[in-house]
Amino acid sequence: MIRSAQRLNPQKKRETQSETEGVSAELVVIKPAGYPMCGIIDDFPQVENPEVFECYARQQWNGYIARAGDYLFDHRMYPDFAYRIIDAQPPESIIGQFTSFIVNEELPEPQKIEYNTDVTFEDVIGQKLARQKCKLIEKYLEKPGIFGKWAPRNVLFFGPSGTGKTMLSKALANHSKVPIIPIKATQLIGEFVGEGSRQIHQLYEKAADLAPCIIFIDELDAVALDRRHQELRGDVAEVVNALLTEMDGIDERKGVCTICATNRPEVLDVAVRSRFEEEIEFILPEKEERVAIITKNLATFPLPANPDIGALATKTQGFSGRDLVEKVLKNALHRAIMDDLEEVPESFFEEAISKVLPKQEKDSRMYV
Repeated sequence: MIRSAQRLNPQKKRETQSETEGVSAELVVIKPAGYPMCGIIDDFPQVENPEVFECYARQQWNGYIARAGDYLFDHRMYPDFAYRIIDAQPPESIIGQFTSFIVNEELPEPQKIEYNTDVTFEDVIGQKLARQKCKLIEKYLEKPGIFGKWAPRNVLFFGPSGTGKTMLSKALANHSKVPIIPIKATQLIGEFVGEGSRQIHQLYEKAADLAPCIIFIDELDAVALDRRHQELRGDVAEVVNALLTEMDGIDERKGVCTICATNRPEVLDVAVRSRFEEEIEFILPEKEERVAIITKNLATFPLPANPDIGALATKTQGFSGRDLVEKVLKNALHRAIMDDLEEVPESFFEEAISKVLPKQEKDSRMYV
């Protein structure tokens, strides 16, 4: 349970001092957390002079008990803005006129930066049109300066789930020898009002430092819904607004390419979708591409398997590459291993396909 820091009042002063043995806090480490409710201004205090802030903090929170995990709320310049106590020395001690404060303003990075991905263009089977259009991004990452205002800074990958959108973005980063920051859109939503927007701005600042660089935001529809739906989801409105600000390039970040992915482009907010200079469609694999996917992955099996690949490819019409690998091939292999067999019989592949078909047909109708 999250607690706010407790204020000592005159009536309970003797009792509280007895509990804490009158220990004064020597050091309190705090971190900006944000506002507790929607509707509060999204302006954030920034500590420019640590010594002045320390004096300000001592006067405001004098007599409070500092416990790691608790929150301290500003009552003056930024009413109700919260700081979370990261550490207090000694633990559960009383803030006084000699307490030192350290403000850790760094928010955790949404996701680890990948400097050298192991995905190549050869790993992405099919998607010829998508790969062809990605050459523009590749040229931009190689020479960001030559494009000027015509740079492809925002690109939308759209198409059914499991068709290689994430793989192609990583292959593009690998081929261009640039870092990529992959992230799920839902990770950008903060715990407090305003924290999400700060994470986005920090994400783009980090990308600018690494430029040329790719920011890959997956499942964009999870936050960038049509604004009629956002009225019901106020927690994501600030995320969308911050994302729009960065995509508009008010603070130009040369060499940063934002690639967003979705399997539901029709539900995206019009304002968000209009920011993409390029929209690249990903399609389900054709029969010959399904043959290639099955063949390539069977070659890595730890057990021998010799199914009729052509027949399997025919029966998996409408399957994505992920469906083939994760639902069919892996399912058949795991069953053979569980049954202590020395090879994977063809019947296991057939049964795996029959289990996927009902869900696959339902997902196809949803996408259409």
